[in-house]
Amino acid sequence: MKLRIFQIDAFTDKLFGGNPAAVIPLDEWIDESLMQQIAAENNLAETAFFVNKNGCFEIRWFTPAVEVDLCGHATLAAAHVLFNLLNYISDEIIFISHRSGILKVTKEGKHLKLDFPADVYERIEAPQLLIDGLGLIPLVTFNGKTDLMAVLASQIEVEQLTPDFKKLADLGGRGVIATAKGDAIDFVSRFFAPQSGIDEDPVTGSAHTTLTPYWAKILGKSTLLAIQVSARKGYLDCTLVGDRVEISGNAITYLTGEITV
Repeated sequence: MKLRIFQIDAFTDKLFGGNPAAVIPLDEWIDESLMQQIAAENNLAETAFFVNKNGCFEIRWFTPAVEVDLCGHATLAAAHVLFNLLNYISDEIIFISHRSGILKVTKEGKHLKLDFPADVYERIEAPQLLIDGLGLIPLVTFNGKTDLMAVLASQIEVEQLTPDFKKLADLGGRGVIATAKGDAIDFVSRFFAPQSGIDEDPVTGSAHTTLTPYWAKILGKSTLLAIQVSARKGYLDCTLVGDRVEISGNAITYLTGEITV
């Protein structure tokens, strides 16, 4: 069986920036174990698979180790493939996830805008594994649907983190968001997910469903500019709209090809 494959750099307008994702369009769903094997072979943070269902697109996301509930950058990448490489003619795509519900992506010039459900999170005491894994005590810690979020004192603290990934992996869940108010923009973040098979994710759209409502409340505004300060860096425009989060960014094609499985 031959399958088309695309590799897209998401949340960037330059090659080798942002977060690379593999995108594989399917005519019909293939076995889950095969999708997981393909994702492991790709060895990227995420591989997205989608199937056209009556004009909407069912979508699933796999890290090299597990299937995840939601992935922003791979959804952005899948939309980029449909809009720019597969001749999808509308300016709006509706993705349907059996884990996260309806997800919309709108084309606005070169920008693609994700429409995702806002996370619901609660304040908790920082677990000792989190403190040991990050090497510092967060100002405040929250537990979201899938991730822990640690708020730090400054952008430089976020940038200089050198986590103990073994300790973070033992926390369970999907991953850990580290964030702080930005020096020149609204907020910055990094995302660590050794428990999901990727030590640091370069740009994590889905983490901004937690970050955006938090920083909107702290900063007193609904539209925010964000940078994920990984080595590759990612740039996101975020807006809180009720119980939804709109996350906008660019994407660029790196690879088109075919795999044989």
